[in-house]
Amino acid sequence: MTRPPNLVLETVLTRRSAPRLTEPAPNRADLERLVQAAATAPDHGRLRPWRLVAVSGDERARLGDTLGEAADSPEQARRAAAKPLRAPLLLSIVHRPVPGHPKVPEWEQLAATTAMVTTLSLLLHSHGFASIWRTGAAVQAPQVRKYLGVDDGEQLLGWLYVGTRCASDTADRRPFDTPTRITWHHTCR
Repeated sequence: MTRPPNLVLETVLTRRSAPRLTEPAPNRADLERLVQAAATAPDHGRLRPWRLVAVSGDERARLGDTLGEAADSPEQARRAAAKPLRAPLLLSIVHRPVPGHPKVPEWEQLAATTAMVTTLSLLLHSHGFASIWRTGAAVQAPQVRKYLGVDDGEQLLGWLYVGTRCASDTADRRPFDTPTRITWHHTCR
């Protein structure tokens, strides 16, 4: 008997970060639908301790100017200003933990946020888009936090750059060494 291909497994096995992205990116309705689906990622207490700030169009250059202001030198400022232009859409990942929650510690809330971002990157891939999660020192810069509206109780975790993989960009074909990552404490049959 032939089994149908497992599309979820195929999506997980073929998704790779894409450092070079171009148009198109998902439109607003498609992105909202994908985020709605990504929000089903494991999240103890269903706190949804995250939010996304979408930056596209001319706002990417404005974000770049703000990143440049946070840089230490003119050369770093020039490079920082160009970063948001690497993709048609940037999703600023904002972790917003519920401090002192009686059942869900903050580390678990951070895990829920990263689970949502991981799920979103898989969903984007399954719909023909590509992404890469980028961070850097700018996530702490006051002017960047202010531009994005990140409050004191929130943590900017970086940006999910989203678009379509450039034709010249080949997906990374890393070998999987997962058997060395599993330790068995009992005999499995």
